[in-house]
Amino acid sequence: MERVTLRIPKQQIEEVERMVETGEYPNRSEAIRSAVREMINEEGTGKERPSEKRKRRTWAKV
Repeated sequence: MERVTLRIPKQQIEEVERMVETGEYPNRSEAIRSAVREMINEEGTGKERPSEKRKRRTWAKV
């Protein structure tokens, strides 16, 4: 597995921490990996134009 360093807004990381504290995820890394898997699955088959994909995305809101 590769190591990646990223910056996440405080509000979002606090929400991730809450998910870990409530037992939804075992740790922050697994919560973030799950979000990345979901994002990749939402991309679908790749037959849509990039502009169409951007219109339907809701996971990137800050």
